[in-house]
Amino acid sequence: MNPLKQLQQYGQSIWLDYISRDLIKSGELQRLITEDGLRGLTSNPTIFEQAIGHGSEYDDALCQLLKTNEKQSEKALFEALAVEDIRMAADVLRPVYDGTSGGDGYASLEVSPHLARDTQGSIAEARRLWRAVQRPNLMIKIPSTPEGIPAIEQLTSEGINVNVTLMFSLRHYEAVARAYIAGLGRWADSSPGGVKEAWPHSVASFFVSRVDVMVDPMLEKIGAPEGLALRGKIAVANAKLAYQRFREVFYGEPFAALRRKGARVQRPLWGSTGTKNPAYSDVLYVEELIGPDTVNTVPPKTLAAFRDHGRVRNTLQEGVEQAKADIAQLGNLGIDLNAITEQLQNDGVDAFAASYDKLLVTLQTKRQDILATCHHAA
Repeated sequence: MNPLKQLQQYGQSIWLDYISRDLIKSGELQRLITEDGLRGLTSNPTIFEQAIGHGSEYDDALCQLLKTNEKQSEKALFEALAVEDIRMAADVLRPVYDGTSGGDGYASLEVSPHLARDTQGSIAEARRLWRAVQRPNLMIKIPSTPEGIPAIEQLTSEGINVNVTLMFSLRHYEAVARAYIAGLGRWADSSPGGVKEAWPHSVASFFVSRVDVMVDPMLEKIGAPEGLALRGKIAVANAKLAYQRFREVFYGEPFAALRRKGARVQRPLWGSTGTKNPAYSDVLYVEELIGPDTVNTVPPKTLAAFRDHGRVRNTLQEGVEQAKADIAQLGNLGIDLNAITEQLQNDGVDAFAASYDKLLVTLQTKRQDILATCHHAA
């Protein structure tokens, strides 16, 4: 059996961490759903920069947009392209959404990364994008920065599905879970009794591989055997401890009252699961993080690798004590995981902002070429 489809038997959904117009229009997205059991799709500024900024795939669409209004800003042009892509992807995924009663089948769209430190700006842009896309299987991506946390609660309370991003630590996770539960409580209190099947849905995106990218060189610099033995293990250990906390929160007292009313758990989503270090298995961050109530969002290369040689078993609940010991040992070696995860979140915000800005510059350049071509064609 296809290992990607097997994951569903263990309670895990595979989402694709990629979008492009060609992926949707060529039928490839539908094929991945049918043949590989794909159950969702995520996008981010870096992915859109790669899709829109390279090649001519979007030139015709840009031509049409500029014919309508030549003076549109680059931001407006990008948003129009992104909204259309997300709508089309959501429509392809809609049968998955309907077939799982809203449990899966989502397409995710991110607010501007420049709003990561702006609570009210994030809320306003999320509402605007939610109205623009007009699909029930949309998720709006909000980062788990200190300013993002109240936005997550507010949007959830309004019935907007939220994909929380850039989580790297248990501290981030705790704040996100609390915000979701508080937002759901407010939504339930304000909703008429007959609409409880429409509970808002959320995932909590916990980034994985970047932890090893940051920690491994520190371990190598220390050089001690007990440190070298931890290389390639801390990212998975960190994620396993977050999953344990998820189980305690959402199958324990904090969520009990809402669960009885029919609310959905906020599933952990493993992000950044492409292997960066060629010394490690190319499916390391998929194989080691399999378990119930989870999502793994993978880039196309990792999806293909796991289809080819992935092994499936319930790994998330294995080796939890060892994971705790590995994290403790890291501290004993003088490496501060909390400081590292805060740095990773800040770096992630900066990286997405840089991709966003690069895309706008690319669109500025394309605008002149496309206007000339459009007018010539007309």
